[in-house]
Parts: sequence; structure tokens; C-alpha cells
Amino acid sequence: MRRLAGLLVVPLLLLSAVACGSDDKGSDSASKTSLPAITAGAKFGEKPTLAKGEGDPPKALKVEVISEGKGAKLKKGDPVKVNYLGQMWDSAKPFDNSFDRKQPFDLTLGAGGVIPGWEKGLEGQKVGSRIELSIPPALGYGEQGQGEIKPNATLVFVIDILKSTPVPVSAKGTEVAQENIDLPKVGTNTDGQAPSLTFPKQADPPKKLVSNYVIEGTGPELTAKDTVVVKYVGSLWAGGKKFDSTYDTGRTQTFPLAQVTLKGLKDGLIGKKVGSRVLLVIPPDQAFGDKERQGLPKNSTLVFSMDLLAKV
Repeated sequence: MRRLAGLLVVPLLLLSAVACGSDDKGSDSASKTSLPAITAGAKFGEKPTLAKGEGDPPKALKVEVISEGKGAKLKKGDPVKVNYLGQMWDSAKPFDNSFDRKQPFDLTLGAGGVIPGWEKGLEGQKVGSRIELSIPPALGYGEQGQGEIKPNATLVFVIDILKSTPVPVSAKGTEVAQENIDLPKVGTNTDGQAPSLTFPKQADPPKKLVSNYVIEGTGPELTAKDTVVVKYVGSLWAGGKKFDSTYDTGRTQTFPLAQVTLKGLKDGLIGKKVGSRVLLVIPPDQAFGDKERQGLPKNSTLVFSMDLLAKV
């Protein structure tokens, strides 16, 4: 997710994850080091308070199940909704938590949107569980640190796994005729592979936002408050050059629509039905305007084929 990550306002430290070397030593479940104690709010759903860590922190990822839920086990590709509190091992002051915001955090497991320690620690855990993680620097923010997190910090998180939603491999529904010859034509395959995107040869790009069904699903209509799991191909109108695709990485992407700052993307998805495939053509004044952004030329018209797979 190299391009569209820059289209979102990212308020949480977790989304600023950096790649940290290859010195992952695996889970330290057998370590004798005790994780910091939960001193208040010990039950699932309650905001926890954590003591300061004692002694040297574990050198590898350590996962402790505080209470096990009865839901499905998390696997790569699952969209997950969690609450969390995080602090450094040698501190008793949290650097971030979602409990106070009263807004759970959405992620797609395996999509690379969070630090590696989260990816590894959450995989295989059951929905409804509360877990505590100790994350070494190599699986956190490494030598760089992040915000209040100092360089080479071991991180401690308490995470409540609230929900996970099954995600289909493709949009499915009723094909909608693509009759406007001046617009790109999107493939209608439903096998989970990238749909084709064929551009008109001599047409000028539209000056207004285009948001058309290619396949109309039967799910609920998206609102500005929803979080949607998508697959997409993004291309420039000029030359039809692809600049991003989830199909190339084999991952879905999760969008909290309230955090999307690209006006055309947000406006084009609101009101569309979950389960659909949508053609979006976003003119420059609803994209990045007259500024070059992330390698995209200024005054670019952006084109997306986007499958709206699930709402979380």
C-alpha cells in the first residue's frame, strides 16, 4: 500500500510502522520474564492500566493471553477491529490508546499497515480475546523511534480483539452495462484476479467525479462513518499507467472513510453498496490538484477499479 496510504489522514502511531531489519527471533512464549501487570481494568472491554516493566524486557516477541475468546482464529487477510493501550517497557505512562477515543481501531491482518509485532502477535488469536504483547524494537519502531516512542524501545500492548469479518475474494452481483464509450471499461471477472481496465483512445478525461457501478452488489450502502475492505487497481488517465494495485501484493486494504482525505475517493464510495465493483474517475480538483504527490504528476486524473468487499 505505497500510494493510497498517503491519501489517508493517519492519526494513530501504529499506522506509521517502519520495516525493521531481519533480526526477528520469533515468539518468546517460553521466556521467564513476566510481562507488566495489569493493575486496573483487567476485564475484556475495560480500559487497562499497566505497571512499569520489571527487569530486562524479553528479546523476542512475547504473547500472553489474558482471557481467551470463543470466536474464530485470526488469519492473514482478515479485517479486524480492536481496542488497545500501548506503553514502553520502562514507562508507566501510555503513549497511545483507543479506549479514550471510544473509537476501535481497524486493520487488515497481514496488510502491513501496523508494526510487525502486531501482525505476528495477533495472528492465530481468537476473536473475543484479550492479549498482552511485549514487542522488541526489531518488530516495533527500531532505532528510529516514533513520536513519543524513543529509539530501541520495547513496546507493551494490551489488545482486545473485538471483531473480525469474513471477506469474499471478489465483488459479486449484477453486471451493469458500461455504455459510455468516453469512459474506461472495467472487466467483470469474479475470480479474485485483477479486472482489466481499458481506456478510451481519444477521449478527454471528465471534469466531474465519476462513480459508476460495474457490478452492483446487494450489501448495505456505505456511509461516511463506515470502514470498508477493498481491492483495487489505480491508474492514471494519461497513458493508462498503473500506479498501485492490491492485486500485486495479494492483500486487501481497509479504509476508514472518515479518515480519507482524497475528496473524490471518499465521495465516490459513500452511498455505494457493499459487494460491488465501482469505476471511479477522479478529476484533479478532487484528487491532488496542481501538486505532484507521491510520484503522481500534478493535475492528474486518477482512475480506480475498486471492489467493496466488506464493511467492518
